[in-house]
Amino acid sequence: MVRTLIVSGGNLEEECFDKIYHNNKFEYIIASDRGLEALDKYNVLPNYIIGDFDSIDKNILNKYINNKEIVTRELNPEKDYTDTHMAIKLAIELNSTDITILGAIGTRIDHTIANVHILKETLEKGIDCRIVDNRNEIQLIDKKTVLEIDKCYKYVSLIPLTTKARGITLKGFKYPLSNATLEVGHSIGISNEQCEKKAEIDIKKGILILIKSKD
Repeated sequence: MVRTLIVSGGNLEEECFDKIYHNNKFEYIIASDRGLEALDKYNVLPNYIIGDFDSIDKNILNKYINNKEIVTRELNPEKDYTDTHMAIKLAIELNSTDITILGAIGTRIDHTIANVHILKETLEKGIDCRIVDNRNEIQLIDKKTVLEIDKCYKYVSLIPLTTKARGITLKGFKYPLSNATLEVGHSIGISNEQCEKKAEIDIKKGILILIKSKD
């Protein structure tokens, strides 16, 4: 397994960073533009720095950009993909099989929504990929998924990414479903709760956004 950590420029609390960084062994750490500021704050050296560097503190960037242990990829600001998306593409290029993204949720709601949508690229390639912050864990699913109960999270929500997600069956949840269809524009999948040690989400067609939340 090739684990990669991507740190983007959104909100990143120290508690969340410590939990993810110290409880996992990452082969690669990628700083996506202003995400380098967080890594600098927590004294962690990335393997790669990628971005157009339009939002990062230039003093921090200059500390790392000439480090021979770090590969820097500077992007044209007038590009088709966000820095986080390019970081994901880099992680794929590095043959990552498991990707965790921190700092992908922030005050820019457009970037937050886009970051959820670009998980589709990893889903299509069969790569486990999730966005994590201090209160949530977000991933996309398009096939049967088994969840081990996680006492860190109270709620499990399912939101269709595609217009419709069909054949949804939920077992081991407070609110079960049997061969249901979830459609964009409806909120039926919000705030479910896992009530068994193992719970199953079965999906026949479409893509669901799976969000585990603390409150």
